[in-house]
Amino acid sequence: MHIELKNRKAIVTGSTAGIGRAIAEGLARAGAAVVINGRTQERVDAALREMRTLLPEAELTGVAADIATAVGCTALFEHAPDADILVNNAGTARLNNFFDQVDDEWLDLFQLNVMSGVRAARHYVPKMVERGWGRVVFISSESGLNIPKEMIDYGVTKTAILAVSRGLAELVAGTGVTVNAVLPGPTNSEILSKWMNSAAKEQGITQAQAEREFLAAARPTTLINRFATTEEVANMVVYACSEQASATTGAALRVDGGVVRSIA
Repeated sequence: MHIELKNRKAIVTGSTAGIGRAIAEGLARAGAAVVINGRTQERVDAALREMRTLLPEAELTGVAADIATAVGCTALFEHAPDADILVNNAGTARLNNFFDQVDDEWLDLFQLNVMSGVRAARHYVPKMVERGWGRVVFISSESGLNIPKEMIDYGVTKTAILAVSRGLAELVAGTGVTVNAVLPGPTNSEILSKWMNSAAKEQGITQAQAEREFLAAARPTTLINRFATTEEVANMVVYACSEQASATTGAALRVDGGVVRSIA
């Protein structure tokens, strides 16, 4: 299958590293003009330099904006007022104790993981509908189905993303705009890799050993018995953004290594 996205403009939020970065690169390789986003100018500039070296023919721009805030989202919209493809990837996770958390910690995470995508969809999707073509992908997680006890707040935000994605797909039904969610499992993303590296140092083991121990203890239902790569997740997202995926909408597309024990 050859995916061709020339003459399409894509916005990938939270795309200076990790899964978002791999998605941005995948879309650029397919020919899309890509806008990357991060919270600081330093990270955006570094990502642009690296990507331009890797993909010298690609059309790449970047905007530094903290889209956990309405002000940051406005800055993104001013830089990139229109898009054919929107990938709502920005988000984070924090290990925590449910009983020690305060309201502001819950609300801050919700603003980044959920409201950033809500605001972006509210801005970009109406114009996609007018043109009769568009692709929207929300990055959820298998944790939205299997809520992790060590970060219940994160699981709740990822479940909320599934609801927003499905509801928006219903709202734009029949317009040529598709809306889907992609659910990664344990992945060698920036955040999880840092956790595994820290765990390995604490235990005096290799990071590979730390990853195996994590899977055995926290994700024993994995079928691939390893962490996914960011590129493996990006491949699903790029497909969902393609012309070939025109009949795929309202879906929760799992790239979880089989962690979720379900055939549906």
